[in-house]
Amino acid sequence: MLTIWGRKTSSNVQALMWCVGELGLDYLRFDVGYRYGGTDGEAFYQLNPNRTMPVLQDGDNPPLWETGAILRYLASRYANDAFWPGDLLARTEVDRWAEWSKQNIALGFTTPVFWRVVRTPAAERDPQAIAAAVTALEQKLAIAEARLAGSRYLVGDTFTLADIQFGHVLYRYFAIDIPRRPSPHLAAYYARLTARPAFRQHVMVSYDELKV
Repeated sequence: MLTIWGRKTSSNVQALMWCVGELGLDYLRFDVGYRYGGTDGEAFYQLNPNRTMPVLQDGDNPPLWETGAILRYLASRYANDAFWPGDLLARTEVDRWAEWSKQNIALGFTTPVFWRVVRTPAAERDPQAIAAAVTALEQKLAIAEARLAGSRYLVGDTFTLADIQFGHVLYRYFAIDIPRRPSPHLAAYYARLTARPAFRQHVMVSYDELKV
């Protein structure tokens, strides 16, 4: 049994939960962080001295933190060879795109764009900063658009860990009120993700509680 600490509206938690759902693993999740609190006490400090989410404990094993590390752990322990290849070169290709997605898409969207649009009062928003962040993000999304022109998923025609790291921000990207460059291959890819039950359950989650 997996025990997970982290609120369902956290994008990092959503990536983790989507992976858990795809792998069909049993879990118990506790809402902590943001308005739920629970990260300031000694008990949570013992789980993660950074006091950040998510945290995962697999049975009696030591708690794990940092989303990417947790995802790789789950993939290594529970996934099949298609999702997380055993072959070093094939696995590194998946890992390369997973890391690219985290560094360029997730980090390029969540704070620079999503927070400025959704978690900032309308009167305090900086349209120029938002526009610049969207432009920078779409320069990276153009790489994915070109990649997806030749394959159904980010690394070939099979769903992998790279798609978790890339795709978990796309629900919010397509939902919020920002200009978006036409990207037909990205749109088709997103449609494929929305057909996945675990994506609908764990990623297509209301973020109303984050609005200000």
